[in-house]
Amino acid sequence: MALFSLERLSFAYGSHAVLGEVTFDLDAGGIVALLGPNGSGKTTLLKLMLGLLRPSHGTIRLDGRDIRDIPQRELACSVAYVPQVHKESFAYLVSDVVLMGRMPHTRLFSAYGAHDRRIAREAMEKLGIEHLAGRPYTEVSGGERQLTLIARAMAQGARTFVMDEPTNGLDYGNQVCLLERLSSLSQEGCTFIFSTHHPDHALAVASRVIMLHRGTVLRDGPAERAICGESLQELYGIEVRMAAVGGGVTVCVPAIRRT
Repeated sequence: MALFSLERLSFAYGSHAVLGEVTFDLDAGGIVALLGPNGSGKTTLLKLMLGLLRPSHGTIRLDGRDIRDIPQRELACSVAYVPQVHKESFAYLVSDVVLMGRMPHTRLFSAYGAHDRRIAREAMEKLGIEHLAGRPYTEVSGGERQLTLIARAMAQGARTFVMDEPTNGLDYGNQVCLLERLSSLSQEGCTFIFSTHHPDHALAVASRVIMLHRGTVLRDGPAERAICGESLQELYGIEVRMAAVGGGVTVCVPAIRRT
């Protein structure tokens, strides 16, 4: 049984259609990258898969169940959302931010227990940020904040992570570090679904690429087959060359016109 099953999924904001007749299955495990220009429907699709929006038409099933029938609290224990790096207005400790991931498992107004704190600590250790536990979240780097948000999602108990442009705002080194973490966690059985504007990031870590164009699926398949000069030109309207740089690595090189 597929982890996610989307069938003829459509969505509109009022009279403005954003997604139309999107159909695909996602199996557990691996990394799936969503590629597409601004306004192609990537973020809307992720929100639908998180149960934050309801489709205008069609269905989304998670482990065979219509996502509309799954209580939000139960859904949060299976699928976790990792937002783009943001700055909290209050200086919570990193450990407290991670501990917030245990909220779906606690009763209203109940305090976090020793079990919750142990799980939060283990999530930080897995991501190598346990040394940041006592630091204010507002004072750590962008890359460290993103790892903190992933640790919070792991503390929820989820094994599937939905990420909207996770490398946005990170410097080059932190982008690479984050991609390496995702690759490592996917090898341990975690599933990642992330949107990106960087085809090279998809080539580096994704096992599957879904290209969205004007709300429909343009290409869907293994990264090394889906990402090519022809598909990128169709997707973004620019000429892109694919270059092999050794070690089995291929990169995208846009043909920038110099006037």
